[in-house]
Amino acid sequence: MARALLLLTLLLGFAWPARAAEWGKIEPGVTSTEQVRERYGEPSRETRAKVEGYDTVQWIYEGAKAPAGSFRMTVDFGLLTPSGYKPSLVRLLKLEPKLAIFGRSTVIQGWGVPDGVGTREGLVTFFYREGLFVVFDKEGENAVNMIFSLPQPDVAGKGAPSAPSSPPTKP
Repeated sequence: MARALLLLTLLLGFAWPARAAEWGKIEPGVTSTEQVRERYGEPSRETRAKVEGYDTVQWIYEGAKAPAGSFRMTVDFGLLTPSGYKPSLVRLLKLEPKLAIFGRSTVIQGWGVPDGVGTREGLVTFFYREGLFVVFDKEGENAVNMIFSLPQPDVAGKGAPSAPSSPPTKP
């Protein structure tokens, strides 16, 4: 028993890499093009672009190809990592859910109290350091955009909104 406790203590003492916020088995920095294709099939359309000199690909799933409960899902591939550029890794996932699929309470239940609450173009936003940015409708009740990315650096004290002590209420 003492050995198990010692092993657990040692394991908890090591720094674990931060995981990105994920949705629908897509995790930025982890999921590949093949894994997205296996899960969601071929996209409705694909666009290619150069971003800072790197070839990137964007897959858009919309209409009947969009995941259930959403209008559109956009997946951006191509990620610059410390070990080099990875063209097949998910960089960003943008989900545009249908009305009442991701309400404010559902977002908080699923991802916890946000690290920051703000407004963007008059709309309520939630920011999560684990890599989720949510934009709500004009009533502040239903998510209209959910952007999943890599974990964001802790910018506390540098103008980032602080986490509320209780779940935010409608403005």
